[in-house]
Amino acid sequence: MKNLFTCLLLSLCVFQAQAQNSAKAKALLDEVSTKIKSYNNIVIDFNYSVRNNQNNSNQDSKGNLTVQKDLYEFNFMGMTKLFDGNKIYTIIPEDEEVTISKYNASDSDALTPSKILVFFNTGYNYAWDILQNIRGRQIQYVKLTPTNSKSNIKEVLLGIDIKTKNIYNKIEVNKDGSKTILTINSFKTNQALSKNHFNFTESKYANYYINKLD
Repeated sequence: MKNLFTCLLLSLCVFQAQAQNSAKAKALLDEVSTKIKSYNNIVIDFNYSVRNNQNNSNQDSKGNLTVQKDLYEFNFMGMTKLFDGNKIYTIIPEDEEVTISKYNASDSDALTPSKILVFFNTGYNYAWDILQNIRGRQIQYVKLTPTNSKSNIKEVLLGIDIKTKNIYNKIEVNKDGSKTILTINSFKTNQALSKNHFNFTESKYANYYINKLD
């Protein structure tokens, strides 16, 4: 009986510690989310790395993202995606082609600022993870585990700068062992953007094939 009581007590202590860690992680993520939403706009430069140990393949790319409320300009791997609040413009200079489509809010695969910057608000369980000193910056990691057991993602480690409460990096580990790492090199806020920054000017692409899907 004594051993049973001890096991129950230990289990209760572990459960309480996990609950406290989860609450602490959620509180930090709420701070990050609130701060991101407080900015008028955000301009990010980032590195994106893919690591696959199964075939020893590595891929490194750079990109940048400008977000203002629901509007965005996303440049990555030679392609630009521009969203003006109504339509999405996918510009591929290599093919001299522009694809224009209407934004569909019900499309789960549609790219939105909320999915990019505060993706962690839904669909994950939270756990407090390690604290690292990276080039003088204190980066606190929160481990995100998908609530959907069918997800291909095993876990996500989100690194948060303790001082600024801004995201430093995102390490996504998939069930097949592959890993993607997004590291933010530059995080600027409330920049002086042109009022036409997110507008598509068709005359700039006079020689391009314009593919209007809608």
